[in-house]
Parts: sequence; C-alpha cells; structure tokens
Amino acid sequence: MQVWNQKINQKKFFAEIVGTCILVIVSAGPAVLNAKYAGMFGPWFLALCPAVGVGLAICAFTKISMAHYNPAVTIGFLITKHMPRNLLGLYLTAEFIGAFLGILFVKYVIGTQANLGANAPNYAYPTPVIFGVEVLATMFVMGITLIVVHDRGHHGPGWAAVGAVIGLDIFFFGTVSGASMNPIRSMASAVASGYIHDLWLYLTAPFVGTSIVAFVYRIKFKKSGSK
Repeated sequence: MQVWNQKINQKKFFAEIVGTCILVIVSAGPAVLNAKYAGMFGPWFLALCPAVGVGLAICAFTKISMAHYNPAVTIGFLITKHMPRNLLGLYLTAEFIGAFLGILFVKYVIGTQANLGANAPNYAYPTPVIFGVEVLATMFVMGITLIVVHDRGHHGPGWAAVGAVIGLDIFFFGTVSGASMNPIRSMASAVASGYIHDLWLYLTAPFVGTSIVAFVYRIKFKKSGSK
C-alpha cells in the first residue's frame, strides 16, 4: 500500500510540474509575443491563449492531481479538505519547479520582452481598487473550480469552464490589476526578469481570494452535511 501511494504521489508531482509549466508558458508567452511584435495581437490573444492552454492542461491531468497549478488554489483545496495536509509540500514544490521551467522556456525560446510577461497593475487606479480586483478575479477562478469539483464535472467539460473564466478574468481585469490570479506564475516572471516591484500584490491578493471562497464553501457544505 505504501509503495502504491508513493507511485500515485509521484504521478501527482510530475503532473503538477508539467501543468504549471504549461500554465506559465501560455500566460507569460503571449505577453512576450505581443510586446515583441508591437502589440499586434491585442487583448483577445492575451486572454485566449491562457484560457485554451490552461483548460487543456486541466483536462490532461485533472484525474491525476486535480490540476491545481497554482499555490493559491492548493491552499484553497487544503481549506476545503479536497487535499490532505501531508501533500501540501509536494504540490507547492511541484508548482515552483514547473513555473520556473516554464519561464525558462519563455526566456530562451519565445523572448524576453515585457519583463518576461511579468504581471503589472495599472496605478491609474487606487491601490485598494487594484488589490480588490485581483482578489475578485481569483475568487471567480476558485469559485468555478469548486463548482466543477463539487458537481463531479472536473473530468468532463468542467475544464473548459475553468479555462473560460481565466480568459475572461484576464480580458476584463488585466488592464486594472494585471489579472495574475496565481502567485507562482507572477513570481516566475518577476524573479527571472528582475521586475519585482509589484510582486507583493500577486503574493497576497490571490491567496486572499481563494481563501475567502474556500472558507465560504467549507462553511456552507459543512452546515448542509455535504462533502
């Protein structure tokens, strides 16, 4: 049994590495390309690539690891008890490795423009508004993820719903908060490019967003007796 569990955990580990790597490439890569070619692709391209790419990555690996690819989502699943506490280190380590492998691919294959696709808020808006928008965007992602998981739809078309919400978040909120919704995606671009000025936002707001939704989910279904 212990050997079997180890094999399962190894599969989860590598699935999270590959999935997070893909997420970073399809999120940071389009921003680099758009800057490289003087904005010729536009906002739809920046939103559509992550929507499709992340959606397909979820479809590919959700049966293995539940397809977190995001430390904030991992913490959310820890709160809702969809993930056991003893796997927290495994997921966070895999996401870290995957993100930095992804940003190295972007740097050496796609380009280095736009600070390697680093997320950046629009300071034409007040900082509390920017923070609130990033929290809200992440809440939408965690919310649809939990709806899909709760309805057992993660193995069917649910992956498309999660991808669609990510794309819509980027399209509508990207010009305000940068719409990262993912601490490790932002950290990879920021650290690799040296553009760390706004990293504080993406290391805080996404965790707030997923935690709010996770606690609401846990309280609601604990009271109703649902798992």
